[in-house]
Amino acid sequence: VIPCVVSQWSVWSGCAEPCKTTYRVRRRHVIQEPRNGGEACPPLEERAGCVEYWTQQGTECKQSLIPALITTGGFGKARKKRAAAGGNERAGYCVEFQLVAITPGCLHSHHLYTHWMRYLREGHTVCVECQHPALDSRSLHCYGDGSGSKKNQLLHWQAVGNPRCKGTWKRIRQLDTCSCPSVHSFLFI
Repeated sequence: VIPCVVSQWSVWSGCAEPCKTTYRVRRRHVIQEPRNGGEACPPLEERAGCVEYWTQQGTECKQSLIPALITTGGFGKARKKRAAAGGNERAGYCVEFQLVAITPGCLHSHHLYTHWMRYLREGHTVCVECQHPALDSRSLHCYGDGSGSKKNQLLHWQAVGNPRCKGTWKRIRQLDTCSCPSVHSFLFI
């Protein structure tokens, strides 16, 4: 019995398209095909979510084309610990939004890392923190934070880890010091 043997993963590719929520790819290849009932080969390709904020010509994408990518605020605590070693990052800020519409996919998140999506409810106010490394050093903003949007303009967001969980929200205000409640606290990616 000879099991399948595969190579290590390649490096991740760039984003499939700029200025869109899309994907990147990594691949591996079969070194030894299985024989005589050996264990089958595992998947040879993986995809992961990806957003490229600059066109191939080097110009910045229009922010209205890009949804805000968010994750649970708890991820920020680990991010801050990793960033503390550098110490030269700019201070972040928070933005309050009112959730307007949410897709049903947010309620059907069965993985442990997606349970936070169940707290998203239409009409609720949420607090989203912009911190390094999501804080762009050129514009001093996080993509999708709604800066420059008109009052009551609907803006788009998408949850990282579940592409079926997305929706719209309205920007209420920006806060220079963050004091977000833990349940409705999120993080720009």
